[in-house]
Amino acid sequence: MAVRGWGGSVATAIGIAAGASAAQLGLGYGLGIIAWMPSPNGANEATWVASLAWATWIAATSTIIGAIYADRMSAAIVDSRDTLSTVLSRGAITVAAAVGALATVALVAVPAREAARADTFTPQTIAAGYAAIGVIVGLLVALWAVASRAVAANVIATASWLWLLAVIAVIDGVATGRGLASAQLGVWQLTSDADRFWFRNIYLPGAALTLGSALVIGALAAWPAAKRFDGRVGTAVSGGVGPLLVAAAYFLAAPTLVGIRAEQLSAHLLAPYAVIAGLAGSVLVTAICQRQEARQKEELELLRWPDEPQSQPEDEPELELESEEPETDLERVPVPAQPASADLADDAYAPARAYVTDSAPAAEPVSAAPEPARGQASVATPLWPEPEKKKPKRR
Repeated sequence: MAVRGWGGSVATAIGIAAGASAAQLGLGYGLGIIAWMPSPNGANEATWVASLAWATWIAATSTIIGAIYADRMSAAIVDSRDTLSTVLSRGAITVAAAVGALATVALVAVPAREAARADTFTPQTIAAGYAAIGVIVGLLVALWAVASRAVAANVIATASWLWLLAVIAVIDGVATGRGLASAQLGVWQLTSDADRFWFRNIYLPGAALTLGSALVIGALAAWPAAKRFDGRVGTAVSGGVGPLLVAAAYFLAAPTLVGIRAEQLSAHLLAPYAVIAGLAGSVLVTAICQRQEARQKEELELLRWPDEPQSQPEDEPELELESEEPETDLERVPVPAQPASADLADDAYAPARAYVTDSAPAAEPVSAAPEPARGQASVATPLWPEPEKKKPKRR
């Protein structure tokens, strides 16, 4: 039954991954974020490098998004108690998502044929190769994302933030009169001053925005998983997964950092530090929730210990406590204190030995009665005197 349900999940993964790649590339082409043609200002190399980074990153994120969505849809079909079935299902879904994300290769190669490159006659092959590498990177990360909700949340949150930042950068370019221009992955130049807000090759406002966003997204994406006490290792390192995809795209697009603009150089240099910032956010949240968990366990132990039986040491024998309940009905009747034999009145009709007191022993030795004389019958003296019977009167 599980295998029968895999067919729908595989088809879902292929469709979602292909749709995600088409939607992202359509948004990039429509807003001028990705442009394979030479830009109006002649910065052909910078536009080419930026487009390669976008193509690699879009291919990777499309694979991950398709795998995550299909895995969540198939969670009710696959029995989570069967480990082998779960692993096989997630593996099939991830591979299917990678197949669907291969649509990025075609959607990148066709427009890249118009690019003017002096180093190659087939720019579409290079662009398609970068997209294929992005699919492989996304496949490796998707295997982890389907098993960790914190990783999946971080990838989706990072992708949403980068697209929002790219749209803001395009709107800012149109508002300032630059028109639609190629935007960098995760970069927005807030100021147009070329001298201020720069420290060597680092653009300080851009550095604050990149590192701060990685820290905040890493903490917020890991917070729900940390509150559910999911896998601590996956939750703690989830903050660096989204920035790691950006760093991989930058490294593959320009491994030698040659022929790129200053703002691109700043983004390339800041990408590894963004990974560290994201890790710091997720590790901090995980540590806080772990401490709260330990505190809750201590409080539960304090509330539970009086009800639990305390085990006695093995060396000391267990003491048998006498039952307070009376064993017989006679013990339930309270016995009033009897007067001592010395306090008896002279006219008492019972001998002193009939009274039992707490001070006197319960049973006193009875002296032997005198033997009767020879020829007389022995008569036992009664303990309680009997009343005399009245003789009937003679008429």
